[in-house]
Amino acid sequence: MWQYFMPTKILFSQKVIEKNKEIFKKFGKKTLIITGKTSSRINGSLRDVEDALRSLSIEYYIYDKIDENPTFEHIRQAVKECRIHDFDFVIGVGGGSPLDSAKAIAVLLKNKSLSVEDLYDATKYDSSLPIIAIPTTSGTGSEVTQYSVLTDDTGFKRGFAHDVIFPIIALIDPLYTVSMSVSLTRSTGLDALCHAVEGFLSKRSTPISDLYAVEAMKMIKENLPRVLQNQNDLEARTAMSFASCLAGMVISQTSTTLAHVLGYPLSTFKGIRHGDATAAFLDAVVQGAQSEVPQKVNVVKEIFGDIRDFITASGLQIKLRIDDEELEGWVKRALTAKHMQWTRGSFDESSIKKLYERMRSN
Repeated sequence: MWQYFMPTKILFSQKVIEKNKEIFKKFGKKTLIITGKTSSRINGSLRDVEDALRSLSIEYYIYDKIDENPTFEHIRQAVKECRIHDFDFVIGVGGGSPLDSAKAIAVLLKNKSLSVEDLYDATKYDSSLPIIAIPTTSGTGSEVTQYSVLTDDTGFKRGFAHDVIFPIIALIDPLYTVSMSVSLTRSTGLDALCHAVEGFLSKRSTPISDLYAVEAMKMIKENLPRVLQNQNDLEARTAMSFASCLAGMVISQTSTTLAHVLGYPLSTFKGIRHGDATAAFLDAVVQGAQSEVPQKVNVVKEIFGDIRDFITASGLQIKLRIDDEELEGWVKRALTAKHMQWTRGSFDESSIKKLYERMRSN
């Protein structure tokens, strides 16, 4: 048995906000815009949103204090500042951090008695302010998922899931991705790659998610090298935005697996961008699946050859100082992560430790 549920309406084109601005009127007269400090201003997305809202006489408030890897405390501060207003809907503009933050904030503004910790108990709420997602990177796929990843008070990344945080609308414009740096282009592209491959090999994969995953992998194989070589290649940028959306749709059905689990500490404690940190372990996911679904692993190999070689060719190199105490803590946390139940293959304390040790510089 398998099922498919993805309630987000996707609008994909250049100048997508200008062409579809009337859609904002369906959700009310006052909105909260969640974004970061600079990127949405550089790529023009925030300006386009403001122009559309002003033309429709929709009142808006901008909260632009979202950092990379948003923490519980960031969300608490945002909610505290924004609760003095009464919003009808929330617009998230930016990469995965603003979009994930928008989801959390939308729930907490709708359910005023909840704490950030309560977001992780899906039985405590069944509603959210409507969310409109406008991605400005091509990697996270958060615009089409029911997931939000935050960093808890102990410094570890934790994801929560609920159907009410699926964005109602995703407005995707590849033009917003052209201003990304080479390093951000690589990291977000590798994140999309991980979503496609992990979802394809996940124990939760479905016939529909597999179709999306294979198409996303093919598009990434062809177009990620192109955008890394020429950041202004709009055709390749458009393909990467499409691939990222498809890969997001994949994990909305399948969840993620081992690579994400192992990558989280590298992001929160070592400052490695999420996509880079995750991709560093993707070859282990492929190897682990070999004994259970060799036919699927063969598909991955037919597209990429050696997946580790493809990732290395993108320019990814990670060498870190990791002390023994850190290493032991990361390994123990990985073994208890819920993602492991969807990961094919056998991974124990020793094998996970070896994966981390590959990137130790000391």
